[in-house]
Amino acid sequence: MNRILVLIIPLILLSCQDEVLPKPKAFLRLEYPSPEYKIENPDLPFFFERNKLAENIGPIKISRDGKSKGIDIVYPDLKGTIYLTYKEVSENLESYLIDAQNLTQKHTIKADEIIEQPYINAENRVYGMFYEVGGNAASQSQFYVTDSLKHFITGSLYFYAKPNYDSILPAAFYLRNDIKHIMESIRWIDK
Repeated sequence: MNRILVLIIPLILLSCQDEVLPKPKAFLRLEYPSPEYKIENPDLPFFFERNKLAENIGPIKISRDGKSKGIDIVYPDLKGTIYLTYKEVSENLESYLIDAQNLTQKHTIKADEIIEQPYINAENRVYGMFYEVGGNAASQSQFYVTDSLKHFITGSLYFYAKPNYDSILPAAFYLRNDIKHIMESIRWIDK
């Protein structure tokens, strides 16, 4: 009997300890600096404010047909770029609006949702739409703005990585705020 008690008592004492569990997978915590904006005045009929975290914009790219001009705002640390395209309006505003909306709708295949947010700044004649694309779409944020008479700008955010929404979410959120700021700070230069 003593032998049995000698074996049972240590087993009872050892079984009262906390159960050992493996550590859960951790999530990478990414923190980005608070944005500091500066006025960017490309050689185009508008200016805007961009985050100092972005590299200086490159040279203006002109499309083959000469109808649009573009600039890239590169964020090397976030592995993303905001592409801005400018087009002059000349009785073709409706086709530009349809093209901008169709570009966003192409992402519905991979997107979980597309949230549209109208933008109106009547004082500065800037009207448009901001699109927030959720899910594994190629572009997480897009917008267009116009003065309805002379100017039309589209903007799109793309990452240099396979779109995995969970992985790029912190950077996508940070740059979503930047692309909104660009959209809201656009001012026309009428010559």
